[in-house]
Amino acid sequence: MYETNEPDVIVIGGGTGGYSTALRAAGLGLRVVLAERDLVGGTCLHRGCIPSKAMLHAAELVDGIAEARERWGVKTTLDAIDWGALTATRDDIVSRNHQGVAGHLARARVRVVRGSARLTGDRSVFVDGPEGGAFTARRGIVLATGSRPRMLPGLTADGRRVVTSDDALFAPGLPESVLVLGGGAIGVEYASFHRSMGAEVTLVEAADRLLPLEDEDVGRHLVRGLKKRGIRVRTGSTLVGAELLEDGVRATVRTPGGGEVVVEAERLLVAVGRAPVTDGLGLEAAGLATDQRGFLPPADWTRLETAVPGIHVVGDLLPPPSLGLAHASFAEGLLVAETLAGIPSPPVDYATVPRVTYSSPQTASVGLSEAEARAQGREVKVNTMPLTATAKGMVHGQGGMVKVIAAADGAGGEASGTVLGVHLVGPHVSEMIAESQLIVAWDAEPSDVAQHIHAHPTLSEAVGETFLTLAGRGLHQH
Repeated sequence: MYETNEPDVIVIGGGTGGYSTALRAAGLGLRVVLAERDLVGGTCLHRGCIPSKAMLHAAELVDGIAEARERWGVKTTLDAIDWGALTATRDDIVSRNHQGVAGHLARARVRVVRGSARLTGDRSVFVDGPEGGAFTARRGIVLATGSRPRMLPGLTADGRRVVTSDDALFAPGLPESVLVLGGGAIGVEYASFHRSMGAEVTLVEAADRLLPLEDEDVGRHLVRGLKKRGIRVRTGSTLVGAELLEDGVRATVRTPGGGEVVVEAERLLVAVGRAPVTDGLGLEAAGLATDQRGFLPPADWTRLETAVPGIHVVGDLLPPPSLGLAHASFAEGLLVAETLAGIPSPPVDYATVPRVTYSSPQTASVGLSEAEARAQGREVKVNTMPLTATAKGMVHGQGGMVKVIAAADGAGGEASGTVLGVHLVGPHVSEMIAESQLIVAWDAEPSDVAQHIHAHPTLSEAVGETFLTLAGRGLHQH
């Protein structure tokens, strides 16, 4: 690694956006210093994506035992869940991933400096730590300090009765009951996990549907699947107040009609979004300021460069249309690193970034919802097919759907007929969305997809059948 305090690039923050920037920049021959006050890998690796998906896999195994007994006649029972063994496996997965990231950075000769970093100018950074000191960037600085869970006013997380999404999986033991506030992807995933582990779960969302940023049919099918599993879903509802008890929480929830219900739970899990982390970053020393929501908007989205030339931003510090997703952060890191190296790099197309919720059932989407397409004044043709209309969907027995939104052929050729959005709900749809990402990104039309053959019997053939019908070649759907 380079020991100089005058590298080409200084990256502040070692999460997905930060370390991907560092790796790509180093791969292009730039000297890189990466400042991280905790562990490289960030929230996604240590408190979010990876540990939560490890636990959700364990939940899937538990659900499988119940399905085997109740649906398939496999006479088996679940004796107990060894929480210590389960969390040890999770921690081993996280540890091995962390070692992998650290190894990649070392092999790329990225200098990782442990400590809290702050800007002292438009090209200078001070890192407070045993290996820190003053650094000057020859080419640029990349801000990638991530986000933290938002907390509702009047609530304080204690790690036992009231927890955030960051520490929910690390709270002691499994609760017998959980009240989850927030029906976005994080809240839905945690509600799903705890239900699989045997907890009584109430899920409260202020909007009129779950996953309010997704297509309306996605939320409708998701609610159906969650309720089938015994999760109490309250949409259009808000928390009025919460009283801490010795062994839990007593919460008052206002319902859509204006009434109030009292929910008692052993644990209150707050999953109402995440806030950018910029405190102590010294933005003012570089002439930068956040917007009213705390984000650091770029002046040039094609370079993710702020109003101060040479200072770039990636990851959760970015406002919409950035999505706050790890895989989007990887793409942002590639863009910024290549920009700093002076080579052409395609801007991030946020419209074609897939969005996945790893609950049971899962959801996966890419592109526009039907409402968004119509709000843009587009004439659309829509086709929806239930997964249970396929043999493999019947085998899984979890319901779900495929929904495709395509531009309608307008008079005079005004509408292109391209696919505008694809939305999936059901088992394993997180592994099925990649095909649809390419369909949307490459401006394919339903007829382009319809000529390609999907394997039978598979869940993905429902995707193929949906496009066949839109192209006027439907077999099992009319």
